[in-house]
Amino acid sequence: MNIPRLIGAIAAAAGLFCGAPPGANAPTLSHPAAPAWRARWIAADNTDEAAGAKPMPLFRKEFRARDRVKRAMLYVSGLGQYEFHINGARVGDRELTPGWSDYHKTVFYDTYDVTSMLRTGANALGIMLGNGMYRVVKTPGRYTKFTGTFGPPKCIAQLHVEFADGKSVKIVTDSTWKTHVGPITFSSTYGGEDYDARQQLDGWDHAGFDDSQWRSVVVTDGPGGVLRPELAPPIRVMHTYTPVHRTEPKPEVVVYDLGQNFAGWPAITVSGPAGATVKLIAGELLNADETVSQRSSGEPQWFSYTLKGGAPEQWHPRFSYYGFRYVQVEGAGASAQADRPHIVDLRGEAVHTSSESIGSFSSSDELLNRIHTLIVRAIENNAVSLFTDCPHREKLGWLEEAHLLAPSMLYDFDFSGLYAATARNIADTQKQDGPNAGRVPEIAPQYVVFGVDGGIFDDSPEWGSTAVLAPWYVYQRDGNLGELLSHIDVMRRYVDYLSSRAQGNIIAYGLGDWYDIGPGEPGVSKLTTPGVTATAIYYQDLRVLEKTLALAQRGDESRAYAAKADAVRGDFNARFFDGANHRYDKGSQTAQAMPLVVGLAPEDERMRVLDALIADIRGHDDHVTAGDIGFHYVVDALLDGGHSDVLYDMLERTDSPSYGYQLAQGATTLTEAWDANPSSSQDHFMLGHAEEWFYRGLGGINVDFSAESPRKIELRPKLVGKLNWVQTRYVSAWGPIESNWRRGPAQTAYEFTIPANATATVTLNTTSPHDVKIDGHEPGKAPGVISANATSDQIELVLGSGNYHIAAPSPRGRP
Repeated sequence: MNIPRLIGAIAAAAGLFCGAPPGANAPTLSHPAAPAWRARWIAADNTDEAAGAKPMPLFRKEFRARDRVKRAMLYVSGLGQYEFHINGARVGDRELTPGWSDYHKTVFYDTYDVTSMLRTGANALGIMLGNGMYRVVKTPGRYTKFTGTFGPPKCIAQLHVEFADGKSVKIVTDSTWKTHVGPITFSSTYGGEDYDARQQLDGWDHAGFDDSQWRSVVVTDGPGGVLRPELAPPIRVMHTYTPVHRTEPKPEVVVYDLGQNFAGWPAITVSGPAGATVKLIAGELLNADETVSQRSSGEPQWFSYTLKGGAPEQWHPRFSYYGFRYVQVEGAGASAQADRPHIVDLRGEAVHTSSESIGSFSSSDELLNRIHTLIVRAIENNAVSLFTDCPHREKLGWLEEAHLLAPSMLYDFDFSGLYAATARNIADTQKQDGPNAGRVPEIAPQYVVFGVDGGIFDDSPEWGSTAVLAPWYVYQRDGNLGELLSHIDVMRRYVDYLSSRAQGNIIAYGLGDWYDIGPGEPGVSKLTTPGVTATAIYYQDLRVLEKTLALAQRGDESRAYAAKADAVRGDFNARFFDGANHRYDKGSQTAQAMPLVVGLAPEDERMRVLDALIADIRGHDDHVTAGDIGFHYVVDALLDGGHSDVLYDMLERTDSPSYGYQLAQGATTLTEAWDANPSSSQDHFMLGHAEEWFYRGLGGINVDFSAESPRKIELRPKLVGKLNWVQTRYVSAWGPIESNWRRGPAQTAYEFTIPANATATVTLNTTSPHDVKIDGHEPGKAPGVISANATSDQIELVLGSGNYHIAAPSPRGRP
């Protein structure tokens, strides 16, 4: 198959791999922008029934290339999702494209170089469509989370062709295109996809096909959104899983175990008689009778394929995906029989963002390694064109995870493009006027409003604050100041909205520390007063906006928000801090950790507040009680307070609630609930904050472009517990940073890589700083050492770029 080069310019991605010197502004990569759109939106018809599903349309057009093609660029969008064909071959390898958006505000389009796919003479163009999130209709008998539609399926495309003789032509979607019902008979983001191969029109995307029975398209209006170049990296098939086990729990029912919970679809090779239908039911867990369960993922959902008969047929869904590990096949056997279909091959194709992997972690502790993999797989499965909460029952862009998990996820992946897409969705969703001007909902795009429980699922500060905090976290990692400042108006409007909701500088509404571990079923916060989490986040927003305005040279505004933050700090402590017991609120882990991390705790109380946090953790036998919001701050409070030993003890637990317990229950991705509750999703990434500790704690790698040199890169590895060695690698804006260590009986060997044009501050704990050797030399005489300062149990080095081997007497005990 001829796959052209995809023009994958991602608007905000430049900062991560710009190779810029420290402190430089990273430029934003430019798109090969389309000229003015001459194309029109086309559809099969203008009807949009709210109930039921109908077959998806095909579109085609032929044209003649009068001379050898020198260059051809294709600009295309299809709603909800599309697949473009030229001369019988699929264009590109993007899946589930374009990216999801508020289609009334933004419609993303893709750009491809298709020069190699065209030929002199007759050429054919074809488009397939699926519903995607653009059109979610009622599907009786099949699962759907909500219903809502932006209109009938439609597409727009513009092909610019330059010939060798210097002339050019533009082929656009218009009234000359034709349409016909295609073989996709059911298309739902939630309910699945059905395909009837008997309805395939062989050769429909080739020149010379007889389309006399096709009808003319309807030229129509778009949904209203501005056509913008795609921001998110392409979604692709990124992993393939083959069955590790197969059972037949019932007659004519075969269950395949693919060994890994993932987001994607089953792909089959099947043979059998024409008209026979194979039904594929996917799920994360098994029932007691070993059939597939969808209790955790939304039911009933399935994919089905109806055979055309003849030679073995290959198929996978195109426009619907699901989160699953197991596939239950009905209507076909694992062995060949003349009267029914035979599954020749079945595999799982994991479909998610192709954002580049930029980090790696491994250690001598296999449990920690498995936890790392558990988290990374959950992140991958929920990174498509936006960050979803889960890849099955909701698939919605709940926003809190995008800022809370940023310090963790940005070690593993170059997510700058996904964060740019998220920022676009937030800007489109933010209220522009009225009494709620500036408000950012909990979900973006806001395809549905869950108007229950007084609106707490619509507006919660811990969720909406992604508008402020996510751009800041990305800036800290990539130094792209221009990208940060492009969000400043959205940030300011949201902070002003929160200020309008405050009473006495306290904000006390919202979901709070969702899914914390208290009495009763998980849900709305039980251990921490909502005013604590909401106001702490509000204060964090104020400080970030203060810094961002200062970077924008808007000093008066920066100082005004700083003064507001000071007032919030005073009122927060007056309201929630018990100085006699050094406790905030009810003394929960979340209530103790958040003031420490965001800077609310009085300076002279910080150590005692931290001690109270540690005492609570120890009192729970090193178990976490914090939920979706609080656990991020618990990790950071312990990291910043120098207590990686406590985090190590927490992660070594294998009883509930813990990561180890999830693994013991058979989880292969991070689950929604700490106890791996089989009624909850088995593929959420919202509790994955230990990932930050692997890199910033054990590896000690910290990159912060908002810091002063030489502390933009810091390496402070921690030796804890029974760990013998750790290896970490992170590709920063400067280039790869590595921090590895191996502990011996008396000495620890460190290996550090500091990229070109960068300096780093390295801090090592040691019983004898004066016996430290760098590449065999004393620190003051070793090449690349800019400065060295020692205390009784620590040495701090400022190192230039290069590779370093350092031998140091190991620290005593556990730091």
